[in-house]
Amino acid sequence: MVRDPFAEQDEPALEDVLDALCDEDCRTIVRNLQGTMTASDVSEACDVPLSTTYRKLDAMTDATLLEEAIEIRSDGRHTTRYRLGFDEVVLSIDEERRFDLTVSRPARSADERLATMWSEISKEA
Repeated sequence: MVRDPFAEQDEPALEDVLDALCDEDCRTIVRNLQGTMTASDVSEACDVPLSTTYRKLDAMTDATLLEEAIEIRSDGRHTTRYRLGFDEVVLSIDEERRFDLTVSRPARSADERLATMWSEISKEA
């Protein structure tokens, strides 16, 4: 299903976020991700095998910790680029001793939201 990039993003599942953040390779990706990068760029920057990098990028995208966007090229070979999808992740416990997860998101321009929508549409095609 295509997500509406103009709508507020749903909060990710607590387990998905914790699984991603408990993984050393995922934390390495967060530390080394600069702006937008391809999977190959991430693999090289983090010294993680490309096949592992793809799995980690998928897990982090599913947990909404990363955003992916399709870069349209004139030669028809489109590239997926990844960037951090959060500014801060806060885990707290409420009065009833239930965990509460808050993910602060960076502000996105209309162009960035359109690129996200295009990426979602491309996934469906």
